Amino acid sequence: MFENIFILAAVLFVAFILMLPRLVKSKGWRATITPLASIIGSGFLVLGPILNASYGKYAPLIMAALCGVAFLFGSAIRYNIAAIDANPKTRRPLELRLETLASWTLAFAYIISVAYYLNLFGAFGVSLTRVSDAHHANLLTTAMFLLILMVGWTRGYGALERMEQIFVGIKLAVIAGLLVGLAIFFTKKASGGELVFNAATQTGWAGITLAFGLIVTVQGFETSRYLGDEYDAKIRISSMLRAQYISAAIYMIYIVLLAYIFHHSTIALDETAIIDMMAIIAPILPVLLVVAALSAQFSAAIADTSGAGGLFEELTKNRLKPAQAYALLVAAGIALTWSANVFEIISYASRAFALYYGLQSVIAALSAWRSAQYFRAGLFATMTLLAIMMVIYGVPVEG
Repeated sequence: MFENIFILAAVLFVAFILMLPRLVKSKGWRATITPLASIIGSGFLVLGPILNASYGKYAPLIMAALCGVAFLFGSAIRYNIAAIDANPKTRRPLELRLETLASWTLAFAYIISVAYYLNLFGAFGVSLTRVSDAHHANLLTTAMFLLILMVGWTRGYGALERMEQIFVGIKLAVIAGLLVGLAIFFTKKASGGELVFNAATQTGWAGITLAFGLIVTVQGFETSRYLGDEYDAKIRISSMLRAQYISAAIYMIYIVLLAYIFHHSTIALDETAIIDMMAIIAPILPVLLVVAALSAQFSAAIADTSGAGGLFEELTKNRLKPAQAYALLVAAGIALTWSANVFEIISYASRAFALYYGLQSVIAALSAWRSAQYFRAGLFATMTLLAIMMVIYGVPVEG
């Protein structure tokens, strides 16, 4: 019983902090919300069970590697914001062509990622009901696609951003409760000498290629790159850094607490496996987790939908308006919903984002080389090669 009390207290405390007028009105926090919503849109839902089942006691190392790689890709994008966006006249023709290609890649990556987020929304939305099956999950996902289309079509980005801020607050508050519940359960296990150290089931090259297919779970920081109409370069760079620091801290605490308290055989691996795990820890957590899941997926879907709308408008030189881009995204997302499972969509999205990060790394490497920053140029070139490997070799989880 006391676990539920501590969990609820943590949820309410964080919710109170996030509702403080000073924070709500902060321009820096508002700029942070979009990348943060996208980064932790789903990672805390699927990464725990996937890393626990696949990498066992080494799960925190894989999580740290994913966060580290994401930070390095983010450094390339931050460099581009500072060195290129701030001085557009310094761009060379090749860089301009690569930037255009990268933007097109990201626009289509957003289409896949929104499908990923809303498919998880559908799976979690029906998970505690009598109709917990793939068909009804797909129906709910389709309904959410249509809702986002209606809001984006009639109210535009401003309405989407306000909805996003509310849902991010709910998500962060519930995550705080989840971490408190995990910490209590972990402490009990540790004090009783009952921590579990599972062997990895995915090792060697198979383990590496699986990790390549998970980069989308820490994706989202790049959205800061495309908020130029609302925020200057300095705010966008700081918002990306802040979002990556917060999300990395959440992920690492979460995985460290989760990786050593469940045997592999305890839970079957599927997109909602985390609910069964949390039911063992505290009775209140499954309900809170579903609330967090719905908030997380909806806010992340809104963030990427907004980003896609702006991108398509920019790339087509205003010939394709955001509302029309929303319609394109929704049509493609519904098609993916009814033709692929969540783990396949995760792999598709990871490859698409890896291609985008590779292109951004090339642009950063060229710019750094021209500025005689040879160490940075070498680092960005290395990230380009890593991104290419992710595109080629990333594989989906087999649930």
